[in-house]
Amino acid sequence: MFLIFGFRSSDSRLAAPIMVCAYCGATAAQVLIKRTTKFSLFFIPLFPVRRPRYFLTCTNCGTTRAIDDRDAEQLTV
Repeated sequence: MFLIFGFRSSDSRLAAPIMVCAYCGATAAQVLIKRTTKFSLFFIPLFPVRRPRYFLTCTNCGTTRAIDDRDAEQLTV
């Protein structure tokens, strides 16, 4: 009998506020991404194994940086 299990991460785009990039200094849209990681059994995601992580990606230079949960909440409101 084979048991196929693993972890799968999925990204979802939440918002794209226009802000100043911390890396290149340009005023451009910063895409807010939420990444969740779930335990999978037979390629079916079952339950989350860690808290969601949030990232901002600059549309001008492509730099991605992690942000806190509180900062992500402020950007989505």
